[in-house]
Amino acid sequence: MDLEDGVARNSRELARRPAVDPQDEPSAEWGWHGGFPRGSVIAGWASVVILLLLTIGNHEGNTEDIWLVGFAVLIAFGIVMQTIRRRNAWRR
Repeated sequence: MDLEDGVARNSRELARRPAVDPQDEPSAEWGWHGGFPRGSVIAGWASVVILLLLTIGNHEGNTEDIWLVGFAVLIAFGIVMQTIRRRNAWRR
């Protein structure tokens, strides 16, 4: 195979490349290699809102509220850090 640095020069060379084994990458068989970055951010913020709404109720102690707010803050911190890391990824 005449591949320089792993790049095919024409379509014939591309056709001769070995196929990706579906055992290694199951999604390669049907052509999808993505994620849901916006969906995960939306789901994260929805989880934060739901956790904070759960603090409203007939609690006698504040132990439940501390745990709910703590988890909400932890999720929000993770979402913000992921967004910052993604925006600065090209600068590194």
